[in-house]
Parts: sequence; C-alpha cells; structure tokens
Amino acid sequence: MKLVLDTNIYCDYAEGLDETVDVIATHGEYIYIPSIVVGELAFGFMHGKRQQINERKLRQIVNRLKIEIIDVTADVARKYAIIYLALKKKGKKIPINDVWIAACCMEVGGTLLTRDKHFRVVDKIDSIVL
Repeated sequence: MKLVLDTNIYCDYAEGLDETVDVIATHGEYIYIPSIVVGELAFGFMHGKRQQINERKLRQIVNRLKIEIIDVTADVARKYAIIYLALKKKGKKIPINDVWIAACCMEVGGTLLTRDKHFRVVDKIDSIVL
C-alpha cells in the first residue's frame, strides 16, 4: 500500500507510538510525505528548543524508511483546485494546508494516514484515521 503520512502521524511515529509504528510497518510498502508536511514540521522544529535534533531525526527517518517527498507541482496544484472546489460545493471546510496534503495524496494515488477525522469529507482520496 502507498501510505502518505500526515504531520501528526510523522510525530507519532517519531515518538514511537506503537499503533502508528505497527500500521506503517504492516501497510507501508511505499511511504510518502507531502512537502507541506515537511513545512509544518520545519515550523514546529524552528519554534521549539530542539530544532537540530528534530531535523536530524527527520532525515534519519526519511532515509531509514525510504520515504519519498511529494513536491507541489502544477499537477498537484490542479488536484488542490479539484478538491477545494468539491469541498466548497459540499459546504465543508478543512484547514487549507490539509487540502494541499490531500492533493499530494491524490497525486501519488496513496492512502492518507492521519489522526484528523476531517479528511473523511475528502471524496478524492482514501484515508486511514487512527
């Protein structure tokens, strides 16, 4: 399975939460992180007191799990528009970064692994909500 990790899932994995580690180990044949997640993590690292340690840990996890970073391309931007328009038509709102994360997930045909229940309203992607 192609798993796309949301920010909260990366954090759970980095902290060694059993359920998250098990799901990734069991279902993560291919693992992706959207560049938007990398940005959210970088902000958190810069805002905290352990920036260098957290950045090093992120690099180590990306290398160990062979995680591919999903860049924002013109194709991803178009998928963002499709998802955002569909949500608007349904009268549903989710955080704008999460629309971008969903677009990245749609781009690779992956399943989003997240703790955020609001992704369930996104029809264009599959998700596993822990």
